[in-house]
Amino acid sequence: MKYVVVLGDGMADEPIESLGNKTPLEYANTPMMDMLAKRSEIGLAKTVPDGMKPGSDVANLAVLGYNPQKYYSGRSPLEALSIGVKLKDTDIAMRTNIVTLSDDDLPYEQKTMIDHSSSEISTEDAKILVDALKKEFDNDEFKLYLGTSYRHLLIWDKGVVEDFAQPHDILERKIGEYLPKDKKFLEMMKKSYDILNNHPLNVERAKKGLNKANSMWFWGAGTKPMVDSFEEKFNKKGVMISAVDLLKGIAVGAGMKAEIVEGADGTLHTNYEGKANAAADCLLKEGYDFAYIHVEAPDEMGHQGSLERKLKAIENLDSRVIKTIYDRLSESGEDFRILVMPDHPTPIRIRTHSSNPVPYLLFDSTKETLYNHTYSEKEALESGNIIPLGYKTIEKLFEE
Repeated sequence: MKYVVVLGDGMADEPIESLGNKTPLEYANTPMMDMLAKRSEIGLAKTVPDGMKPGSDVANLAVLGYNPQKYYSGRSPLEALSIGVKLKDTDIAMRTNIVTLSDDDLPYEQKTMIDHSSSEISTEDAKILVDALKKEFDNDEFKLYLGTSYRHLLIWDKGVVEDFAQPHDILERKIGEYLPKDKKFLEMMKKSYDILNNHPLNVERAKKGLNKANSMWFWGAGTKPMVDSFEEKFNKKGVMISAVDLLKGIAVGAGMKAEIVEGADGTLHTNYEGKANAAADCLLKEGYDFAYIHVEAPDEMGHQGSLERKLKAIENLDSRVIKTIYDRLSESGEDFRILVMPDHPTPIRIRTHSSNPVPYLLFDSTKETLYNHTYSEKEALESGNIIPLGYKTIEKLFEE
């Protein structure tokens, strides 16, 4: 038996009036998910425990079978593992977004958070800006590391965990009340704006209609993570397929293979087929038992507040990831199970994450039972199948 999770990050949503009070998942053209649902168990899983922030870090740990209340030590330390940074026990890792703040004459504290991703800046462009920041900020106390796209890393030697606002939670708001109280970090952020706002690269980006990547923003602080081996925990050899450092970092911590796919970039235009084919190759040619295919695009489109692009991301997931992996496994003659689910909702209305339970679809190629349902938040709720501890969802996938 081969096992696959197809994770549509932030795919779940709320009913939207312009869609006839359907959610994007209900409304989107998803023939593969509809077909699978007729032979699948569907239900709801609570991936974010009460009292924890609804982030992709917490929720993906849960989907992978790790109780976040036991294993979560912060988001950025997991990303550090992906980048290859070896943390000391006394290090604090901090996510450093390169964000877009309003380009105006107002004081820094009165600027507005325009875009947490700087128009989904490419890693190549980001490297030029991060190199400029490193010249100013790298010292014995702080080290800045390049990540992917807008997502970068600051290591604070002998630091303390600070609770900073998540930039995607404060889009279109004045930043003053969300700035760090620590003067050192506030001054670093202000100085980063001075360095970046009129940097030649940002001048060129603005001419092209792209958002300037003009300020550092710190958040997601945490300490060195301790994640048990996935293979020892579940007796399955696993591979992670993701463009996002967070997911690759979880994989590194769990002793899974973190497969690099050319053209996989976490955007709407990611290499969907490449991800699915990489998973199939690992399962069918390299002896892996389990593949986790993570697709970031629905979440990013939710943060952007773009309904049209979120629908497209869901449809791409269906026609280009799920169809590809389903066809490859079906043609191989192997028995297989596919678990399709989001990690958390990213509703268009609020443009950030919520803690609501998410719909799951569990397909088993060996079962022929037919159901009269489709895959959506509404029908998942009506099914009556509820998994209150989301980290136990994977046990359903693996149960004999």
